[in-house]
Amino acid sequence: MRLLSSDERAPADLAGAVIALGNFDGFHRGHQAVVARAVARARAEGRPAIVATFDPHPARFFQPAAPPFRLTSIAQRARLFAAAGADATLVLAFDAAMAKLDPATFVDLLADRFAASAVVTGQDFTFGRARAGNPAVLADLARRRNIGVETVAPVTDGAGSISSSRIRAALAEGDCETATALLTRPFAIEGEVIHGDKLGRTIGFPTANIALGEYQRPRYGIYAVRGRIDDGRVVDGAANLGVRPSFDPPKELLEPYFFDFAEDLYGRTIEVELISFIRPEAKFDSLEALVAQMDRDCDEARRRLR
Repeated sequence: MRLLSSDERAPADLAGAVIALGNFDGFHRGHQAVVARAVARARAEGRPAIVATFDPHPARFFQPAAPPFRLTSIAQRARLFAAAGADATLVLAFDAAMAKLDPATFVDLLADRFAASAVVTGQDFTFGRARAGNPAVLADLARRRNIGVETVAPVTDGAGSISSSRIRAALAEGDCETATALLTRPFAIEGEVIHGDKLGRTIGFPTANIALGEYQRPRYGIYAVRGRIDDGRVVDGAANLGVRPSFDPPKELLEPYFFDFAEDLYGRTIEVELISFIRPEAKFDSLEALVAQMDRDCDEARRRLR
């Protein structure tokens, strides 16, 4: 997957692309419909397909102190866009300059810098200073620059429109099953394996610790997980996500223990999928009680992963 930045012009082989435009943080079923339409149009017209996303999320720019809410990293998004058929990912830097652009100037950017032939968005897409632009405004402005515009209706299920907000709410409740259904894949946290206190290895449960960073915080607790190693291998496991109340000092981490896996992963990037919530975090009176519960958690994780 090729990555383009907002400060460079589209290379010649990507000029005239159909651009799917949105934030696409979760790349859930609704986002997938927008990208699918852009890819289909691009293929029908013999053009490249580009997916444009913003980094940071506009909400993070305007509310820098807001709690973490990210559902995917740019690297994860780029892989998902590639799997959906896109030829490139365009990362639009959302900074003070971008925030000040009026809708017309933003459309000029699409035309002059990225040579868009058409743009596809969702019906709730807004853009430009103070969110002054919407799909109707986009269609009017784009027409003047000979850019086609398509708007894709929301994807719904029995509970309403598929949205990132619903996914975040499900994760906050530990409802992995609903999050997976809305995303069409498990929610996954990707990061570099870092050194921890190395307490797990002393009790027979060595973990591959990952900082949660800007990711949405799922409910603290024990999960059945699936790990994807950077060499392509997939391993099952159980993980503690939270602050480890049995240890002092508290430290917020994702700590997966992978079954039948004893390799050194320090410094390597792994992706951990949350498959099923097993139980909330708990504090134990003794190390023996903790180890006994961890044995039960691993048995339950194995059962659910089967």
